[in-house]
Amino acid sequence: MIASLDGLVGAVFADCLILEVGGVGYRVFAAPSVLASTPVGGRSRLFTHHVIREDLQALYGFRTPEELGFFGLLLTVTGVGPKVALGIVGSRAVGDLQLAILSDDMALLTAVPGVGKKLAARVVLELKEKVAAAGMAAGVAAGGGPAGESDVVAALLALGYSAGEARQASRDALIDASVGTGLEERVKAALRTLVRG
Repeated sequence: MIASLDGLVGAVFADCLILEVGGVGYRVFAAPSVLASTPVGGRSRLFTHHVIREDLQALYGFRTPEELGFFGLLLTVTGVGPKVALGIVGSRAVGDLQLAILSDDMALLTAVPGVGKKLAARVVLELKEKVAAAGMAAGVAAGGGPAGESDVVAALLALGYSAGEARQASRDALIDASVGTGLEERVKAALRTLVRG
């Protein structure tokens, strides 16, 4: 599996770029925002998801581990393939997308080309369950009761954020007196701080 590539950009096309690493050019599919900000001849580092099938090998590239992690999470949803997952990840910041899933914001998801109401509902249902499962595991480890910092951090780590980002966002959520004591409320508040930040 190819987990990341660091090299010179040989060419940029409508849906992919060629990243030259050690004399080999890799075709990497990427979101329009990545392609638009990647100059030909410049150096680029992308975190990659390597798809290997009987009839296909493809690389999908992302600027951050959070985008890559969320892409992988989207691929676990029934009916979501790499192209649709790339479209979703490329449409908004990962924090916005996670907040949309937690708050059942179908309008944000259906604004992505190729995502209809049924698929958006499936994404929300299946990913919300996974986020809830990660949060419940953290809650059991902490012994139940009001969600503490470690619970919120564990949930954010499960969503693909780095430990530093998760700790800071969790502290910000716990300081806010208007946020409830439940895990879901505190995770939503932490995600809002990450989206703003």
